Amino acid sequence: MAFELAPLPYDFNALEPHISARTMKFHHDKHHQGYVAKTNSAIEGTDLDGKDLETVIRTARDKSDQTLFNNAAQVWNHNFFWTSMTPTKRAEPTPELAHAIDDAFGGMSGFRKIFKEVATGEFGSGWAWLVVGDDGLDVMSTSDADLPLMHGKVPLVCCDVWEHAYYLDYQNERGKFVDGFLENLLNWDFAVQNWEKRKS
Repeated sequence: MAFELAPLPYDFNALEPHISARTMKFHHDKHHQGYVAKTNSAIEGTDLDGKDLETVIRTARDKSDQTLFNNAAQVWNHNFFWTSMTPTKRAEPTPELAHAIDDAFGGMSGFRKIFKEVATGEFGSGWAWLVVGDDGLDVMSTSDADLPLMHGKVPLVCCDVWEHAYYLDYQNERGKFVDGFLENLLNWDFAVQNWEKRKS
């Protein structure tokens, strides 16, 4: 059974003015769709046909199939990224997660500062993630299609810092894009869901 392009959880223009409808259409309908199509083409008629996406990703990594890994992981990453954003801003996470943020980063301003540093410090294409590891909350970056699941981390939210995620709106000013994500789009409800899920 082939993978399908997951629909956006909001309209293309819902994240304006922080991300334009034009960017969202290119990003979702061209880039994301391309990863889905290439993943399906690569697994058609193989033992991976019909497996869930995480199994495909882990198997591709274990077999050092970099092309399949890159495309399948990018499908997963984009599914996660769309839900990491919301047009309905929630100012803060729940008290439990907020307390963990205080412990890890010294408060919300500390978290935003570190997240922006990590996101803008990723050289080339990649991702910035708020994750949970053995030592609690952390912010990490991954290059290209890599993702926290391959490093034993539980992702809560992520920001895509490939140029196609922001260049039409911000050109080379990645920092402004990340500011908009952190201050106006970050979906704390999704982060809380992932935070709670990790305990089950």
